Amino acid sequence: MKSIRRFNQISVRFRTCFLRLCFPSVHLSAILVSNCTLSCFLKPPSLLVSKLASGLVVASLENYSPMSKVGLFVKAGSRYETPDNLGVTHLLRLAASLTTKGVSAFRICRGVEALGGSLSATSSRENMVYTVDCLRDDFHAVMEYLVNVTTAPEFRPWEVSDLTPRVKLDKALASQTPQIGVVEKLHEAAYKNALSNSLYCDDHMIGRISSEQLQAFVANNFTSSRMALVGLGVSHSALKQMGEQFFSSHGGAGAPGTKAVYRGGELRVQSGGSLAHVLVASEAAVGGSAEANAFSVLQRVLGAGPHVKRGSSVSSKLSQGIAKATTQPFDASAFSAAYSDSGLFGVYTISQAHAATEVIRAALDQVAAVANGVSEADLIRAKTQLKAEYLMSLEATDSLLDELGNQALASGTYAAPESVTQGIDSVTASDVAKAAKKFVSGKKTMASSGHLSNTPFLDEL
Repeated sequence: MKSIRRFNQISVRFRTCFLRLCFPSVHLSAILVSNCTLSCFLKPPSLLVSKLASGLVVASLENYSPMSKVGLFVKAGSRYETPDNLGVTHLLRLAASLTTKGVSAFRICRGVEALGGSLSATSSRENMVYTVDCLRDDFHAVMEYLVNVTTAPEFRPWEVSDLTPRVKLDKALASQTPQIGVVEKLHEAAYKNALSNSLYCDDHMIGRISSEQLQAFVANNFTSSRMALVGLGVSHSALKQMGEQFFSSHGGAGAPGTKAVYRGGELRVQSGGSLAHVLVASEAAVGGSAEANAFSVLQRVLGAGPHVKRGSSVSSKLSQGIAKATTQPFDASAFSAAYSDSGLFGVYTISQAHAATEVIRAALDQVAAVANGVSEADLIRAKTQLKAEYLMSLEATDSLLDELGNQALASGTYAAPESVTQGIDSVTASDVAKAAKKFVSGKKTMASSGHLSNTPFLDEL
């Protein structure tokens, strides 16, 4: 008697059609996994969050993807640097592939490459993030490299010295990008400490950060209570076991962070050319608060930039208002940045040097106009744009991993997209007007770069 073939032995096309009929809510990427059995589809993708005894937060979303992505989020951004080690996080993210106590730099490079995976390190003012991508079957093999890079770095002096040209190149590329330079100068002018630290190593510190300083920074900040281990396409039990076994040995609270102190001020970088890049901001809301939602909606009311690749923002309030004041070409958008203890909100303009004054003042007038009230149509449009941007960002695994990791690290939990969109829906017209009034009446910070001969100073606005 012929035996019935197992479900796994049936052709992929037949299984895809069968599962589409039986489980229409299951994502196509899960159906296409060739080694999944029928039991995979009996449970929908679920997000689980656990906090271990060591303080490490473990979060995972099992979406049955053939690819696994794991990120280790650490409260070790540039805001935790001191005057003695400014730029250490810039060097640290470049040192992710250096020799560790367990594996050599050559083995890290070739080992990850042989598995078809990737290992990267990024940083912000708040966090350092180490990310690995791999096939699901190679999860444990690739995690070996992530564990070594984050828990057992060696920082050999000659390897650290070899990073100096890369640090200089990063710094040069950043300085040649006006948008990056203006945002960096804005933070430097806005805060007295912590958030004023740049994402890039200062020129006077290039080549002066030693391996001992790198080791000390890791020892003081890479503790289990300051970490969140987040995974996509992995089982929660496997990720939790990894966390307990490899990331829970270094306990303690780590070095205390310094509360950011807003001061306001102005920094100007005269760099020639024909354009003036100007960013005017004031202190806004703390990230994750209801007030932060109001500022995010205000940003969309004014215009957060084009929504189409290589498109323009001619329909935004900023663009429409500035167009009435000048016939010169320009670009304008609202700027927003939220952190754990502070935030910034402002307007960013790019214009011909001789038209800078009228463009900046017209942009500020538009914010003042919104402070007097916003129409219901503009409010609905702005909230719809914000919700659409947020939900569409979660469709990309990189953005989803960042969202999971940042929330897990900040609060030890995860707010579902439904609760986030509900928070956006709860923003009223008066909340948006109140946020605009806070900007208008707040102490200003200004950063500018380019041809500044006709760019007004902050006290002239």
